[in-house]
Amino acid sequence: MSDPDPTSHPFDQEAAILSSYWRGNLRLMGLLLLIWAIVGPGCGILFADFLNQFTLPGTHYPLGFWFAQQGSIVVFVILILVYAVLMNQHDKRHHADREAIAPKAPDPEHYHGSGI
Repeated sequence: MSDPDPTSHPFDQEAAILSSYWRGNLRLMGLLLLIWAIVGPGCGILFADFLNQFTLPGTHYPLGFWFAQQGSIVVFVILILVYAVLMNQHDKRHHADREAIAPKAPDPEHYHGSGI
């Protein structure tokens, strides 16, 4: 949401921006958790027999065994890194959207009104 409607009320704009932010956050978390759920029990248990026909390069360990023992943890750590990077980008967009609707403070050097 990068172009809020200038005619709507600021509270409505803020609510729309917050709703968009959380919708994007939940979508990202859901996708990353789905990937982890597929890799964890999927590669370690359900697809282990198929993956065991391949070996981890340089180790001679079956790939299904490796995913069951360490792979899901490694993928989880990578997903945490991906989440952090993508949320930083998402936060920057969110702050830019909120800045666009923030009321602008008058510049004190250009004030020409009457004083107290």
